[in-house]
Amino acid sequence: MFTIIGLMLTGILLGYLLRKRSLHKIHTVITVLIWALLFILGIEVGGNEQIIKGLHTIGIEAVILTLGSTLGSVVAAWALWKALYRKKGKTA
Repeated sequence: MFTIIGLMLTGILLGYLLRKRSLHKIHTVITVLIWALLFILGIEVGGNEQIIKGLHTIGIEAVILTLGSTLGSVVAAWALWKALYRKKGKTA
């Protein structure tokens, strides 16, 4: 835990010290590192027999959570849209 916090604080310090420099290539480096982390995570998941055996259950739960959160976001956005335009006296 201290390692993670230390790495994060080191990154914050480096970002603060290098904030005036042009770091235009840093986005490419970050993207490649994220891809590498996802690849390694895939290797770990593929090597875990319990996860592979329960993949169909995990997949169903993931689909239900995704659909539920998307539907909830749409309903909340629609309700907010209606509430804001009702206050202004406009109809959507």
